[in-house]
Amino acid sequence: MLKALYSLEDVLQTQKAQLIKHILGLEERVYRILRPIVPKEWLSVDLTMPQLKVVLFIFTDGPARVSTLASALGVSMATTTGITDRLVQHGLIARSSDLEDRRAVICSLSEKGNELVTRLWESGQVRVRSLLQEMTVTNLKIISESIEVILQAASKVEDGAM
Repeated sequence: MLKALYSLEDVLQTQKAQLIKHILGLEERVYRILRPIVPKEWLSVDLTMPQLKVVLFIFTDGPARVSTLASALGVSMATTTGITDRLVQHGLIARSSDLEDRRAVICSLSEKGNELVTRLWESGQVRVRSLLQEMTVTNLKIISESIEVILQAASKVEDGAM
């Protein structure tokens, strides 16, 4: 009996591994199909990848110390300072002193930076909305439920990472 349970467990693990592989393959196909419809706004942004990462980080996580940005990017404080200097020159972020520690610098999005990211986000939403409009109500319900399941799993992974 115990041996049968192990073999059932092995079968389930094999099925799970195969399904994960299949889903990752589907994800890659979706990316490849949707890549050509990346909104032009995203491709016309005149920022380096590290600059865009900083702007997106601040947009999603809120104002952050330069040290936090450096850690998130995996680069030195000096490199991050250079990146933020250029973003200040572009008028996309503003720097201020931390009220709790005057030596620390806090970076936040400027109005122009917030408008840029909002515009980029909305352009992506327009594309996704047009894609979803092509689907049946039944398929939309399946997608909605699937995304909720993914969010639940993401929450568990995030809780475990802390």
